[in-house]
Amino acid sequence: MRNDASVVNDYAPVGYFEGFAIRGFPVDLASAIRIDGLTVSGEQNVPLENKERVEILKGLAGIDSGVVAPGGVINFVTKRSANVASVTTGVDSRGSTSAAVDLGRRFGPDHQFGFRINAAKENMHSYIDGTNGRRTFGSIAADWDISPRASLQFNAEFQQWIQRSAPGYQLLGGTVVPSVNTTSKALGTQPWAKPVTTDALNLNARFDYRFNDDWNAYIAAGRSRTMIDDNSAFAYGCYYAPSCAAGATSPFFFGANGDYDVYDFRSPGEYRRNDDLRAVTTGKFATGPLRHELTLGVSVQRRVVHMANAVYDYVGSENIDGPDIAFAPSPNTAGPSYPQLDSWQYGVFGLDRISIGEHWQVLAGGKEVLLRQRSWDSLDGDATHTDRSVFLPQVALVYKPVNVLSLYASYSKALSLGDQAPVRATNAYAFLPPVESHQFELGAKYDWLDRLSLTAAVFSISKPFQFADPDASGTSYTFVQRGTQRHQGIELGAAGRLTERLSLTASVAAIRARAYDSGSPAYEGHQIINVPALRASLYADYAVPGVAGLNMLGGVEYSAGRNANEEGTARVPSWFVFNLGARYTTKIGGHRTVLRVSVDNLFNKFYWRDAGEQQGDAYLFPGAPRTARVSLTYDF
Repeated sequence: MRNDASVVNDYAPVGYFEGFAIRGFPVDLASAIRIDGLTVSGEQNVPLENKERVEILKGLAGIDSGVVAPGGVINFVTKRSANVASVTTGVDSRGSTSAAVDLGRRFGPDHQFGFRINAAKENMHSYIDGTNGRRTFGSIAADWDISPRASLQFNAEFQQWIQRSAPGYQLLGGTVVPSVNTTSKALGTQPWAKPVTTDALNLNARFDYRFNDDWNAYIAAGRSRTMIDDNSAFAYGCYYAPSCAAGATSPFFFGANGDYDVYDFRSPGEYRRNDDLRAVTTGKFATGPLRHELTLGVSVQRRVVHMANAVYDYVGSENIDGPDIAFAPSPNTAGPSYPQLDSWQYGVFGLDRISIGEHWQVLAGGKEVLLRQRSWDSLDGDATHTDRSVFLPQVALVYKPVNVLSLYASYSKALSLGDQAPVRATNAYAFLPPVESHQFELGAKYDWLDRLSLTAAVFSISKPFQFADPDASGTSYTFVQRGTQRHQGIELGAAGRLTERLSLTASVAAIRARAYDSGSPAYEGHQIINVPALRASLYADYAVPGVAGLNMLGGVEYSAGRNANEEGTARVPSWFVFNLGARYTTKIGGHRTVLRVSVDNLFNKFYWRDAGEQQGDAYLFPGAPRTARVSLTYDF
């Protein structure tokens, strides 16, 4: 995903699930992370060992794929069964080790059956002190070609991720970026803190049937479940620190001198589940001179969240430059788990791609959604009910003056669940209402000599603004939904082969992100937090002449500075990061063998990779220092 300049980290602490933003909008964890097109619980680090590719679906690509969300959608495509057998081992310069197996077969009289098994074990040595961990993963994909017309697929994967999490830094006094030159310090370390344990199970199945050469149908169903035991000594604010007692510093940030509070945070049994069912028919036909590619379908999606009232108790104060101090943990225990959200979405959708002559295409369709949702903010509280019906149009006009060039204009509307208020808010645990977003886009795609694909897009996306609204005293806040957040930008991309030996992927994204009509003038008139005005990436793969099987790899990423608070009064600086690597493919004992060597952050640059916001609070996370990796894949 780092090849796409529009994708950045957005609240991605070490030891926790990784958050992303696309075109400046945080990816919706309830609906915008998908496996094989079906929604999964986004509160997980989706494993890659069994994935064929990762797709970033946005703009016209999202409309064409039938998935639309603010910014975009991340879709992971699972590897299918094949006659493969390989083992991969790896190590990095910090002592992390990993091993993975990829085993698949096609069998039966007509090779109509197939399976693929992936398994991995990793011992993670983090660049942050005290945050080592381990990961275990296993998956199976099964295929059955029932007949020339019918096929059945099934996928199951489970991953357990156990690792101590590292809290982020915060602005000093709410306005100053900390002067930090090390990435290894863990804030608030306590001997009683436990690792965060994340168990993720993803299941899906799909039945395809081909009626004839023009008409097809499929039924797909999936269930995704994450269970998180979140335990940490959490560094946050300075409400209790003596240096902040006078009230000159907002309690939501570190003290001006680097003081911060340490909390015993325990939230066991965080349960989130996504269920997704859809039935789709696709077909081709003509009406006079018009050629149609029609998609019709129905869908049911459910999102369930169960959580307990967490322990979140102050235990002491430290300083970012001082030694670790051991404090006694809180004697309190978390409450019982209870349902906080039960959301159903029923949808009927259709999309028709109409070809008019050789040069014009019209995409017209939409989705009628019925949303029924109940949410609770306490164990014995009354439910908040939401019943809403909305039509989500999707339209695009495509013009192809020549075969290799496409010009398009598109509009889409999307519906996503509202964010949940954090434990510190006056409306803690409350889910905000669902939000509608609108996206306009103009773009072009050019295929140069069937070797290089060039793309350009101009977009404007708007959705309700969700933020932490401080009270008059500045000592507490309410998480609210008010005003509009609008992102306007330009994207440029190139991918393919420049020569027979040189391949590249290049991407540039320039985004102007603003808030309007929020009722908080300090939050308006400047770039929204953690959205770089300019980001770029370039990666190249060069086949070395004279050395068969040797490829040199290299890349560079750039990010402009980013605002680190909602008021836009503090910024993290811009950065360049360079990466270098090599891949050597040969045969050992007649078996294909691939050796990979890479060095990320080649010049050991210190930089703030993430100035993201989590439910109203702003955090700073340093990027990883220089890290070398070596892996060996052996096919047997």
